[in-house]
Amino acid sequence: MKVSYKHLIRSLKDKPSIEDLSIKLFQLGHEHEIEDDIFDIEITPNRGDCLSLNGILRELSIFFKLNSDSEIYKNKIDDLKINFENKSVDICPKISFLKIEITDCAKNYKSYLESYFNDLSNNKVNFFTDISNYLSYEFGQPTHCYDFDKIKGKLSLEKNDKNLSFETLLNQKLNLKSENDDHLFYLDGNPINLAGVIGGKTSACSQETKTVLVECAFFEPEAIIGRTIKYDVQSEAAYKFERGVDHNCHDTVLRRFVKIVQDHAVISSMSIKSFIYKDIVTKKISYNSEEVDSIIGYITPTQLKESYLNKLGFEIVKNKIKIPSYRTDINHLNDIAEEVARVIGYDNIPSKKFEIKSNNYLSKQSIEDKIKAFLVNKGFSDVINFPFTNNHGKDSIVVDNPLDSNKPYMRTTLKDSLIENLLYNERRQKDSIKIFEISDVYLSDQSSKKVLGIIGTGRLGKNYRDFSKKIDQNLIQDTLRDMNLKKEANVIQINRNELDTKIKSPIFYSEIDICDIENIICDGVSTYKDFVKYKKISEYPSTFRDISFAVKDASKINELEKIFYNISDNNVKDVFVFDYYENKKIGVTKIGFRIVFQSYNKTLTDIEVEDFMETIIANSLRIQSVQIPGLS
Repeated sequence: MKVSYKHLIRSLKDKPSIEDLSIKLFQLGHEHEIEDDIFDIEITPNRGDCLSLNGILRELSIFFKLNSDSEIYKNKIDDLKINFENKSVDICPKISFLKIEITDCAKNYKSYLESYFNDLSNNKVNFFTDISNYLSYEFGQPTHCYDFDKIKGKLSLEKNDKNLSFETLLNQKLNLKSENDDHLFYLDGNPINLAGVIGGKTSACSQETKTVLVECAFFEPEAIIGRTIKYDVQSEAAYKFERGVDHNCHDTVLRRFVKIVQDHAVISSMSIKSFIYKDIVTKKISYNSEEVDSIIGYITPTQLKESYLNKLGFEIVKNKIKIPSYRTDINHLNDIAEEVARVIGYDNIPSKKFEIKSNNYLSKQSIEDKIKAFLVNKGFSDVINFPFTNNHGKDSIVVDNPLDSNKPYMRTTLKDSLIENLLYNERRQKDSIKIFEISDVYLSDQSSKKVLGIIGTGRLGKNYRDFSKKIDQNLIQDTLRDMNLKKEANVIQINRNELDTKIKSPIFYSEIDICDIENIICDGVSTYKDFVKYKKISEYPSTFRDISFAVKDASKINELEKIFYNISDNNVKDVFVFDYYENKKIGVTKIGFRIVFQSYNKTLTDIEVEDFMETIIANSLRIQSVQIPGLS
């Protein structure tokens, strides 16, 4: 929305500077740029009321005094006799027509009208169309002008039910289809206007037009949305209609139209007619001053608060607040609170420090939290999965409208999801996997119960000392037993032959009802925070290098591990053993390390990683009895 500073200042008694206006517009939430005294304001889609000069002035009236409203024609206007039928009442519940006949017309526009074209670089078209465009700028209400001599006949508004072509006043041919739910103005059955979007060439005004019929309508936004995209047309009218216009401004706008014509021409006759097919109820919502303060988090004097709201057009009566007809975005008390907050200025609302009282957290933990804390302390990782599966059992519950068509069933076990998690990690070279999930499973009677699923496979750890130890059935069984179960847990081995994997290490799984856990033994850990260590996660990608050693003295392996971290502690994320073989006959231990590099500050280049590796190799070879196979 482009608005001239000159036009704003014309209506403001205080005559603020451009800088003052800019500050207040930002405070009210209107982002904008300024170029050559023109404000280019970004109006959010919900604020259709601000797509006009008067709309912006109404916002600024909070801070600056306004001059009197725009001059309108105040005398009586004759009733218009018009042959019009509205067959689209649902999308157009209110419409007005104004007929004006002129004789002489001034060659030049008065300054207020001329500046609209000069200051905003708008093109002139013809007298009546120029006034229509100016009124759209001033009031935000689109109007459409017909050359009255071209539309003598029956005028109607109705839904299009056939395929037809329509030529716009911009010489653009539109191909309309019956299934598109378009609504058109017809003259004796022939289309002359795509309602709320663009007019037709056959009924358009020209410089020779002496009698004009001005249409001023209210269209439901849903009926206009998407039309400009569908037909690839530029339409300021549609842009405003689809964001919501004031349904209660027709008389004012048309009387303003008369006044502007009167300023430039001699009017020989004029008449007006309004059609209201259904009442548009004025919205009212419950209002409570203290509740508004609680939403904002800042106490504002009631009188001041109501003064702000009154200036914005809201009317407060007892415990109700009447919403002005142009504020289609106001629906709840939260919206009212937002109005008050932005007038105060969000930066002017003092911040408050959160006060969090903490005691022994573990004592207040639920049984689920205690289980999670216990398992995390044992080296397991917590996962969360969607409750849907593609595994169809006899007791499976079918979802009528699934989010994923490939998973149309509610899961009756956590096993399938956890197996997917395990295989996902294996495909990414993770050879030590211990994970669990606490979630609901769904029974055939459409009830649910909370269960713990736990699964593990691969090496027990990444240190060479326990490299040969594997996750087995006893490990899972012992872990669960330490939870003080009411009954022995059933630990099963998953058949890998049924899975899409070439890895052979056995998979062990157990699933138990949460209700079967009486108490959690936490190995002397008093609080959750005692063993949960948080570390910043790098936003940059990691990379890794593998290196193998032949070590004659196994005690030297510890020295090797120290070298990896000492070389660049900030850039070495992890080190683990991927291969370990001890040949007792020749007294040599072969060990392979994977070194994972990752910086917290940047993406490491290949050159930087190779420099790290060269330093690691040089320092490793200085250790007595350590060799790198293949490297002389």
